[in-house]
Amino acid sequence: MVRRSPQEKKRLSYAKDRRNTYGENDKGSRRGIPLNRRLDLRADRRRAEQALRGALGPADEAAADRAEQAARDRRPARFRKAPDTPLGEVVARRLRRRVRLGMDEGGGTAARLARLGRHHRGHEA
Repeated sequence: MVRRSPQEKKRLSYAKDRRNTYGENDKGSRRGIPLNRRLDLRADRRRAEQALRGALGPADEAAADRAEQAARDRRPARFRKAPDTPLGEVVARRLRRRVRLGMDEGGGTAARLARLGRHHRGHEA
């Protein structure tokens, strides 16, 4: 196992650790992700059922084929998960917000941002 210095650990933490910035409770994704998947599948089933319902009635082979084709042609809706934001971006955003709102009384935020930028550049290179 490779021994890492505290500076290396912090740089890796800023690059690899993630934070939920979606705006909901951090546990909300436990219900939200399955719910969104269910809603997409439900919408797909409803769309297919509506297309096929148009073929009901007298036995018209052409109408049935058109309805079936319409049900198949529509690309299904798919929910996509979005990754959480890297910790370095979250910290940088908070520091820039402090400067913008005038909360930076000691003036040390600019130095912190510079150090944070150094941490990020080291990982990307």
